Amino acid sequence: MRLDEFMDIERDERAERRRLAEEKSYGILDHLETFQDRFEETVQGDSLYGGVSPSIFVGRSNYPRVSTGILSPVGHDEDAASFETSAAWYDEGVSISDVFQRRTSLLNSNRGTKVTNVADSWDGFLGTQREVAIADRPVTVEIGLDGTPDLNLDAHTDDVATPVGPRAHARSADLAENPHVPRAVKKTLEDDDWNAQGAMTYLYRRGFDVYDINTILSAGALGQTKQRRLVPTRWSITAVDDTLGQYLRGTVKHAPSIDNVEIYRNEFIGNAFWVILAPGRWEFELVEMKAPGSVWNPDPEAGMYLAADSEGYEGRSAYVNETAGAYHASRLGVLEHLHDRGRQAKALVLRHVSDDYWGPVGVWQIRESIRHAFEGEKAGAETFGAAVRDVTNYLPVSLGDLRRKSTMAAGLQTNIFDFS
Repeated sequence: MRLDEFMDIERDERAERRRLAEEKSYGILDHLETFQDRFEETVQGDSLYGGVSPSIFVGRSNYPRVSTGILSPVGHDEDAASFETSAAWYDEGVSISDVFQRRTSLLNSNRGTKVTNVADSWDGFLGTQREVAIADRPVTVEIGLDGTPDLNLDAHTDDVATPVGPRAHARSADLAENPHVPRAVKKTLEDDDWNAQGAMTYLYRRGFDVYDINTILSAGALGQTKQRRLVPTRWSITAVDDTLGQYLRGTVKHAPSIDNVEIYRNEFIGNAFWVILAPGRWEFELVEMKAPGSVWNPDPEAGMYLAADSEGYEGRSAYVNETAGAYHASRLGVLEHLHDRGRQAKALVLRHVSDDYWGPVGVWQIRESIRHAFEGEKAGAETFGAAVRDVTNYLPVSLGDLRRKSTMAAGLQTNIFDFS
C-alpha cells in the first residue's frame, strides 16, 4: 500500500471517530459552545488569563519540537484538582461524557519548544510549566495569550490523554503563588546522577501514584541532568507504567506461586475485563476484543477486532505492537496485586471493548479497572484451561478464535496444569 493511500484511510477513520463522538453526545458540543463565554468572563485586559492549573500537557507532533502547555479548567478554579486525570475518576464513576466535558474544559495555553536543553529551565514559560508539574496541588498562574482559544473538538484515538480541550498560544506564564513541592520530588530534582528509571521507582515506593510521576517526567524534571528533556504526555504515561511494571516484576519473580486458579472480573464505561491467574512462573498476556461500532472499531459491519501481546518470565525485549499503552497499564494492575500478596502467577487479561465505548478516555480506565478487579469476589477453576473455557462462554468470540489469537490460550492443551 502506498503512503498516500494509507493516509487517506487514516483520515477517513479519524473523521468517522469524530462523527461517532459527536453523534453519541451532543452535550459535549453544547459544552464547548459555553467555553467561549466562560473564557471571556475570566480573561483580563490585554488577554491576560488568571486561573488555577492542576497539570500540563506535552504533545508529540513534530517531535523533537513539540507543543507544550499549561492546562487550566476555565471557570472551575475552586475544584481544579478534579479536572486532572487521576485514580479518583474511577471512584467517582465518571462516564465518557464526564471525561469529555472535563477535558474540553481545560484551556491548553501552549507554545512550541524543543524537548532538549530544559534541565535548568526554571524561568519563563517552561519554568512555570515545570513548577505546575512538580507541585502537589493546583497552582495559580497568570498567562498572557495571543488571541482566543481554538474550540475544535480534537477526539483522537490516542488511548492516553484525549480528547484535547481548547488551545491558545501563550506569550508568557507566571506563577501567582509559591507552589508546594514534596520533599521526595525535590530530592529527585537535586540528584544530578539519578537516572529517570531509578527516580520513578523511588517516587513510586514513597507513595506517589503513576499520575503524579508521569506529569513530573513529562515536564523534563527526572533523570540525569544532561539527559533531561520534555517527554510527550502519551509517551510518559506508557514509560511510567512500563518502568514500574518492570520494577514490580522483579519483586515477584522469586516469590512463591499462588496455589489455585483464580478468576476476576470488572466492568467500567463500556469495557469488561477478565483476569485469570494460575499457578506457575510469571507470564502475562493481554487480549483485546473490540466490538464493531466502538471507538477503536467504528465500522458496525467490520466484525470483532482482536489484538494481543504477551511476555514470558524474563519480560519483553520488543515493542508492544498491538495493544500499546493498554498492555503496560493492565500489566501494572496485575503486578501490583501480586506484589501486595507476595506471590507470582501466570496472568491472562481479556478486555472486551463494547460498542458503548464510543469515545476514547485514556488508559487510566484500564489501569483502574484492573486494580479494582481484585477487590471483588473471585471465581475458581480446576485448571487454567478450564478457567479459559469457562470465561469464553461470556466473551464475544469463540474459544477457537481466542486460541488462534492468544499465545496462552493456544497452549491450553499442553499446559501442565491441565493434567493436575
